[in-house]
Amino acid sequence: MTALATADRVEVLILVDNLTDNLSSAPAYVENEFSRLWRRGAKRLGGSCLCCAAHGLACAITAWRGGVSRTLLFDTGPDAAVFERNVDRLGFDLATVDAIALSHGHWDHCGALPRALEMIALATGGKRLPVYLHPDAHVTRALRGPDGAIRPFADIPSADEIDGLGGTVVHARHAQLVLDDLFHLSGEIPRVTPFEQGMPGQVRLAPDGGWEPDPLVVDERYVAVRVKDKGTIVFTACSHAGVVNVLNDARATLAGPLHGVLGGFHLAGANEIAIAPTVEAMRPFALASIAAGHCTGWRAIGALAAAFGEAVAPSSVGKTYRY
Repeated sequence: MTALATADRVEVLILVDNLTDNLSSAPAYVENEFSRLWRRGAKRLGGSCLCCAAHGLACAITAWRGGVSRTLLFDTGPDAAVFERNVDRLGFDLATVDAIALSHGHWDHCGALPRALEMIALATGGKRLPVYLHPDAHVTRALRGPDGAIRPFADIPSADEIDGLGGTVVHARHAQLVLDDLFHLSGEIPRVTPFEQGMPGQVRLAPDGGWEPDPLVVDERYVAVRVKDKGTIVFTACSHAGVVNVLNDARATLAGPLHGVLGGFHLAGANEIAIAPTVEAMRPFALASIAAGHCTGWRAIGALAAAFGEAVAPSSVGKTYRY
């Protein structure tokens, strides 16, 4: 078991997500974007003060222990303009960020990394930050369409680019404890379920210049924090490994109960066939908080809500989760 430290409390601010939703009701531990605006002193509501939803994910996870806080930026979303706008609208202080963790090498999770590093450097006077990611995150990827055509993805920043922008790259394939042992960064996630098949159709550039199958996205990692009197919160940015595989690994690796899971479950499109077995396999975890977002898809969120009721509080841009 990993010796993950216990936080007194944890706060998660969703900086980028696919959806915006300020009208749906939410449990007491969740604050939506509108409420945050009023609390911060907004005088009137209008488009100029709202966040922008985009296909991707970024969240700031802050853990407190003994009066000291540590903040991990988990992914940055797809686009510099979206990231900058939302950080400004939400009043998030980038000077509080202590490290960045990138879940995997896809543009919708890492595209805004250069601008994020620039903004953090401006906010801190040039402080260098560790940037944690799997070494395979830098590979060139594409999607092979039903017609066989290759649709290339934008590459994520290289290690040299990250270094030049003030990020100290930390490559690892194994699990790590970071920031006073308050954050667990997983290693490569074991694939054990028969129904979680990764990303069908994805390919990667091979050393010989051709394209080779890459459905498993082996560079994907999750983050976990343990909260006093609650249990462990698991942050799974995209769940290419499968959210059940992620939860199984977290339960096997980290002592104590799992309290919740937040992020994309990748149950849209070709992966919709895995919705029913995923819901059934999640039941034994008895999670108190299921904050599905990003690539989960509306069909899966509906199935999760039907199965788990008030435990489901879908993620959307501008929301704050307090545990």
